Amino acid sequence: MAPPPFAVFLDAHRDAVHRFLVACVGPDDADDCFQETFMKALRAYPDVVDDGGLRAWVMTIARRTAIDTARARARRAVPVADPEPAPVDGTPAVGDPGLWRAVRDLPPRQREAVALRYVGDLGYREVGAAMGCSEEAARRSVFEGLRRLREVWDGG
Repeated sequence: MAPPPFAVFLDAHRDAVHRFLVACVGPDDADDCFQETFMKALRAYPDVVDDGGLRAWVMTIARRTAIDTARARARRAVPVADPEPAPVDGTPAVGDPGLWRAVRDLPPRQREAVALRYVGDLGYREVGAAMGCSEEAARRSVFEGLRRLREVWDGG
């Protein structure tokens, strides 16, 4: 089936993608990753078939863009202070800013799985598809990420 017009697709998925990227790469790099994600999606869109998995498809692109950004960040100078999460779509940041720092401090697979599941609002099967792993592996990564967050949040 042909996908909807790109503008409709963008409107439907932009908020989830932006929230995912803020959770994964932080507010400083999220906007650039967001733009790059949707530029890549736009280039590939003429060949996309809508099988009901467009959100997982764009989240896969966002995940890979976040990985590329993290690799590039490792090669550049580290800022002195950790900025607070920026509001998403003009709404106040949800929860304690320390939680977002804790999410960003998770190991990459756990961070991505937790963000795809709870920020991207994907089911475990879609998380697995976006991460290139099985549904069971996605569940395990989310579980381990949440367990680690609870340890940090509850103090051990």
